[in-house]
Amino acid sequence: MNEQRPNPDELLARLQSEEQQQARGKLKIFLGYAAGVGKTYAMLEAAHQRRMEGIDVLVGYVETHQRAETEALLAGLDVIARRRVEYHGITLEEMDVDAVLARQPQLAIVDELAHTNAPGSRHPKRYQDVEELLDAGIDVYSTLNIQHLESLNDVVSQITGIVVRETVPDRVLDEVTEIELIDLPPDELLNRLREGKVYVPEQAARAIEQFFRKGNLTALRELTMRRAAERVDDQMRTYMRTRSIPGPWAARERLLVCVTSHPLSERLVRAARRLADELNAPWTVLHVALSSDAHLPSAQRDQLARTMRLAEELGAKTVQRPGQSAAETVLNYARRHNITKIIIGKPVRPRWLDWVRGSAVDQLIRRSGPIDVYVISGSAGDPSQTPTRDWLPHHPYVRYLQSIGVVAAVTLFSNLFLPFISPVNLVMLYLAAVVFAAVYLGRGPSMLTAVLSVLAFDFFFVPPRFTFAVTDAEYILTFIGLFIVSVVISTLAVRAREQAEAAQDRETHTAALYAFSRELATAVNLDDIIGITMTHLSETFSRDIAILLSEGDQLVLSGHSPNTTLDANERAVATWAFEHGQPAGRGTDTLPAARVRYLPLKTSRGTLGVLGVQPHEDSQHLTAEQNRLMESFASQAALAIERARLADQAQKAQVQIETERLRNSLLSSVSHDLRTPLAAITGAASSLMDGEDSLDRAARQELAQTIYEEAARLNRLLRNLLDMTRLESGALRVNKEMQPLEEVIGAALSRLEDQLADRAVNIQLPYSLPFAPLDSVLIEQVLINLLENAIKYTPPGSPIDLTARQEEAWVVVEVADRGPGLPPGEEQRIFEKFYRARTPQNGSGVGLGLTICRGIVEAHGGQIWAENRSGGGASFRFKLPLEEKLIEAA
Repeated sequence: MNEQRPNPDELLARLQSEEQQQARGKLKIFLGYAAGVGKTYAMLEAAHQRRMEGIDVLVGYVETHQRAETEALLAGLDVIARRRVEYHGITLEEMDVDAVLARQPQLAIVDELAHTNAPGSRHPKRYQDVEELLDAGIDVYSTLNIQHLESLNDVVSQITGIVVRETVPDRVLDEVTEIELIDLPPDELLNRLREGKVYVPEQAARAIEQFFRKGNLTALRELTMRRAAERVDDQMRTYMRTRSIPGPWAARERLLVCVTSHPLSERLVRAARRLADELNAPWTVLHVALSSDAHLPSAQRDQLARTMRLAEELGAKTVQRPGQSAAETVLNYARRHNITKIIIGKPVRPRWLDWVRGSAVDQLIRRSGPIDVYVISGSAGDPSQTPTRDWLPHHPYVRYLQSIGVVAAVTLFSNLFLPFISPVNLVMLYLAAVVFAAVYLGRGPSMLTAVLSVLAFDFFFVPPRFTFAVTDAEYILTFIGLFIVSVVISTLAVRAREQAEAAQDRETHTAALYAFSRELATAVNLDDIIGITMTHLSETFSRDIAILLSEGDQLVLSGHSPNTTLDANERAVATWAFEHGQPAGRGTDTLPAARVRYLPLKTSRGTLGVLGVQPHEDSQHLTAEQNRLMESFASQAALAIERARLADQAQKAQVQIETERLRNSLLSSVSHDLRTPLAAITGAASSLMDGEDSLDRAARQELAQTIYEEAARLNRLLRNLLDMTRLESGALRVNKEMQPLEEVIGAALSRLEDQLADRAVNIQLPYSLPFAPLDSVLIEQVLINLLENAIKYTPPGSPIDLTARQEEAWVVVEVADRGPGLPPGEEQRIFEKFYRARTPQNGSGVGLGLTICRGIVEAHGGQIWAENRSGGGASFRFKLPLEEKLIEAA
């Protein structure tokens, strides 16, 4: 009955999906294999049918290709006007998404789902327009050819010799509500093409030669039918899972091959491949990992790994599932995945052992229901198929001797208390011995302990003693109860121990992988990632590690353990693994004589390098579970390395972009400011030279003054550029000394004496102003730049206020004016490079003065800011720390 119950998680997921789907529109795709099969025609016919049912239908975009029968179907349907886009002098027509959303129809008709929209459209692809309509709750009918599906792009290119540029992601087709296959035999399609019903005659002749060849059309037709069948099959399996229908529904053959660590499993895999080819059916190879598999010898683990690799090489999907019962796990998987045929090997162990431990083959045959079960036997003459003598359920055999010793010890102990305790009560001691053997010795020894306990109790304690004869028939029930309880306790205790060991192993592996992933997530550069990878792999697997990464066409050893050395032969194996993207070296089928096992570090962008793993001793081998865990480690490391490289590339690209932007800004900002003074100097000098005799003294004096002023202006500009270069390159050195701020302010005012001649400068410096640790030359430059900025952006004759004061451990200097002030919101932007405030009095300059001020002040450990004054004007303030320790703290 439990198997008929819906899975709660799947039921919840289905309910959530249906709830989301109710608010989202439904998408139906009319799928074809080539142009001209009638997709648009069938879509419009369906639209008319829905319109007759009372559905509000709107044609968002339909491309008729001037086909008369298709154009006729547009009659009677509401058609939205197309949006026109101008691109390189050409007018392109696209669907007006906003108009469709505003109209809010129940059903929108949108042709050519894979179409690329014109530049400037809201979305680059039309399927994205359709997704926006679906999100708005509008149902959509659309058309699609199979060659536009992204996953089939390479296949279509190989078949037709034409690379299709317009593609649609597979998820679009996977999420559609309904697919309608529009099919037409290739011969009929070619006739339509020749009759001009698809393209105009000139285009039709060229299309027949290049794309519409009968072989191409047949292959595309098969791809279309297969893809539509896969989608329908997925829907059927989803329906069966959500409603817990056991199945199978044999709409399509599916094979499941059950393998173990026995050599016969390789023969099963090859036989299944032949059967899958005959039935043209997908096939899966399943291994049920029982709790007892944790104690498999290394040879059997290697055999299982070879079998799974063989299955993958032959094209199977390989799956490993944990379980307590092989038959139950196999049947659950088969019913869940709609398997129609199960292939399993014939038992090779003794028949009596099947009676004791049960036969998975018999259980599968009896409980398979409608699923066919194929039992394949091995070749009697093949020594590799000869079953090993593993009928004893536990190794090593010394534990069986220990179980005999446990029974002997309990018997001796019980004999001491026999005068004081009834023989029946001694049964509890033997039960304790069975539990001890099950917990510490294993399944086989515990079963032997149960049998020996019954025999020892009968022989030593049941009258008549020292014989197996029983005079009292009641003791027979005691024997039976003791044996049954012992067997049950043994089985349950062993199963619990094996489950605990398996869970502990899984927890250990999961914790190791989690810790590795967590540290990789915080690593910021490639060296950290390599170090973390080597540390975790070495600790988890007790092996030496080597990481080789590609640089150009070569592999470079980026990190290795101290004991790892790679000679020319080992590097050749690593190169093979890198070039082919497959494991090579020790423990693989490729170059197994190598000392190191090499795993390719593969990502979606290709193979980045290889991971080399070398055991400390040649006798050490990894289990299949450890190999899978190591592959997970390699995958995580590859993703982290790719992330680091992409981050490095992004940083370099950003630096290059910023450099290019800075160069462009510098050229655009400086070119005019450099040309203006140079032109003025050149013009004035030329006038002096040409008019030496005709110019009077006043004119010559004016020209000389012009040359001097423009040269000074050019000098300031070049000085600012050089200062900015020093700041950004880190070449600026601050030589701090205890200086009186009054002298620095006085020096700055002296240098600007001529420019401040027509202005009133109000200076407020308190007598108690302390000395400050500063570079007098640099702070003087800050004051000069702030004063020049006030002169440049304020009306002539307006006053300038210059004040300084102490605020706790800081000295604050303020330069304030009564100009137009700063534009709102630009108080901090004015300190950016090449930024000039947009004011009516916008003076000349390249916008570096305030940037230089900020750099110098911050180099002193201070801060600078600007704000508007009450009553009009702007105030620029900067503060410097008074103590050296505050400079370091800042």
